[in-house]
Amino acid sequence: MHYKSILLFFICCLVLLFPIISGSEDTPQRKATINELTATTSESHLIVFATLENSFTSEMIEILHSGIALHFSFFIELYKTTENWPEELIVTRTFEHTMIFDTLKESYRVTLEEDNNKVLSFGSLFEAQKKINEINGAKVVELTQLLPDNRYKLRIKAELYHKTLPLSLHNILPFLSWWDVETDWHTITFNY
Repeated sequence: MHYKSILLFFICCLVLLFPIISGSEDTPQRKATINELTATTSESHLIVFATLENSFTSEMIEILHSGIALHFSFFIELYKTTENWPEELIVTRTFEHTMIFDTLKESYRVTLEEDNNKVLSFGSLFEAQKKINEINGAKVVELTQLLPDNRYKLRIKAELYHKTLPLSLHNILPFLSWWDVETDWHTITFNY
């Protein structure tokens, strides 16, 4: 019985302290969005360009400077659309951008998974943020998989930061683990 009351007290404390733990602030933050979404072709692939805006929170920067990597996950879906017919999913693509702060060199490293895990180093946070927020010619699908004179819809979404509780508490309280910053789906349609 004593064990149950201690556990109940601990859970109540977590629920009451939740706003402090989650890093909530009095000022509302602008929602992360994907802008400047463009799809075009290279010689062999459909490629996509996009920019993230409002992707960083002060909590994310603090965590980055403490030596923990930030992972931005991007999700792309391509559909073939036909009037009065269900959309046909052609391909889904997922890739990550990762940023690490090297505390000894005081530099930022950004890894771009869609570009063969290319690693870039930056001396300033601003330059590193700019690079991690860019999708610059990511390959979506080979052109041989697209049919000429058809209409397509491309959707993209980003999940930018995953907060978990310490000491595996997210296994006990699964509702307290979630993606903190994510964008809505951003969609464009085009003819090929």
